[in-house]
Amino acid sequence: MSAYDDLMAFQRETEALSQVAGRLGWDQETMMPRDAAPQRGEEMAAMETVLHARRTDPRIADWLAQAETSGEVEVAQVRQIKRSYDRASKVPAKLASQIARVTSEAQGAWAAAREADDFAAFAPVLKDVVSLKREEGAALSAGGDVYDAMLDDYEPGATAAELSAMFDALRPRLVNLRAAVLDAKAPPALQGKFDEGAQMKLSRQIAKTFGYDMAKGRVDKAVHPFSSGSGLDVRITTRTSETDPFNCIYSTIHEVGHAAYEQSIDPDYLLTPLGGGVSMGVHESQSRIYENQIGRGRAFTGWLYGQMRDAFGDFGIADEDAFYGCVNRVENGFIRTEADEVQYNLHVLLRFDLERALVSRDIEVDDLEAAWNERFEADFGFAVDKASNGVLQDVHWSVGLFGYFPTYSLGNVYAGCLNDAMQSKMPDLDATLTRGDTSHATRWLRENVQTHGGLYAPRDVIEQACGAAPSEAPLLGYLEEKFNGIYGL
Repeated sequence: MSAYDDLMAFQRETEALSQVAGRLGWDQETMMPRDAAPQRGEEMAAMETVLHARRTDPRIADWLAQAETSGEVEVAQVRQIKRSYDRASKVPAKLASQIARVTSEAQGAWAAAREADDFAAFAPVLKDVVSLKREEGAALSAGGDVYDAMLDDYEPGATAAELSAMFDALRPRLVNLRAAVLDAKAPPALQGKFDEGAQMKLSRQIAKTFGYDMAKGRVDKAVHPFSSGSGLDVRITTRTSETDPFNCIYSTIHEVGHAAYEQSIDPDYLLTPLGGGVSMGVHESQSRIYENQIGRGRAFTGWLYGQMRDAFGDFGIADEDAFYGCVNRVENGFIRTEADEVQYNLHVLLRFDLERALVSRDIEVDDLEAAWNERFEADFGFAVDKASNGVLQDVHWSVGLFGYFPTYSLGNVYAGCLNDAMQSKMPDLDATLTRGDTSHATRWLRENVQTHGGLYAPRDVIEQACGAAPSEAPLLGYLEEKFNGIYGL
């Protein structure tokens, strides 16, 4: 075997073990007994120790030095392995194991504190997580910007300065649009109670409508919806609320966007570095375009209205037009994952700024709840009423995902670009969506984005699909046109 073949054989085993570790995380969120958390922390730490040893194995450096490649796929495989090896080699094995153990245990502590609305109970654990992640970031940055080093885990090549400029361009127009919409007459609101079993049945039907392969996946319930896995085993979770079936429906569509990306990657890349989504920003572009531009669009909601009536009977919304307004109703709320398109990015930018301040020590954990509440009231105009609606609502910081939040808004920007390109290529797309046929849209996304996996750099994937560099302009144009129309502005 050649050095390249040896390298890839070793890497496939590492990728397989990484999938096993991911399955432990899936189980922890869905089925694990509550009191098993300390043991699961040890299990996760043990897996991370094994994975870190493999990712920093000195033989990788030898194989990389000797590997001869031909074609863009082999070049990309080596590029991705080298990037992973260089990053992993900067982090001491003991630190990697500590982070895995502490974040696994912190996840349970966060869930308990969230249920009790008690940030003070969670703060000591979060301090440990922040301290360890600062140490890791310092090791990765090697004297450079610590937050950029963290961000690079989720969006390779992006910088906080670049994202700040993009977000600064988003903020004023979003604030203005929000103010105008909230001053206008709102569409009807959904009222009543909706059987949660019927919600889950409908959500599974909708998952299939968007092309989710249930033979290679499953839909379960979790406190915080997520997608897990790649290749032949890609699982999603959703959640239900008796009074808000849209929470279940659109959480499902969102996670199907993530899962469809993983299921659609070229099967030749299975259990290789190219076999997963290239970045969280590109990943989020798929979940958001499935959820919003397609799933909340006038064409698809016309079909969904009929499905809702079949599932729940007459639920008080008169017709398809009223239902479209109801689905896209803008109203004050605390929760990022439940936010409408107009306000969603404002939730993300709050988190982006706060976590940068935490990493740079401009604020400390003890200051975090007050800083959150102050910023939220400034941005949204009303006060946070309890911790579960504020600083404790997201799982991300408990599991150490610093640098992850900005990829949500970046994904929205990418989705705006992709939607423009897709609509220009298929001007009659709405005619198929009114029948609940998403295949034309999902096929375009699969062929132009999803199949590539990690073959190209994140921005290159978007630029190749759209024919232009990513910009916030298409997203802003889409939002203003859509909500000006709904609200008669």
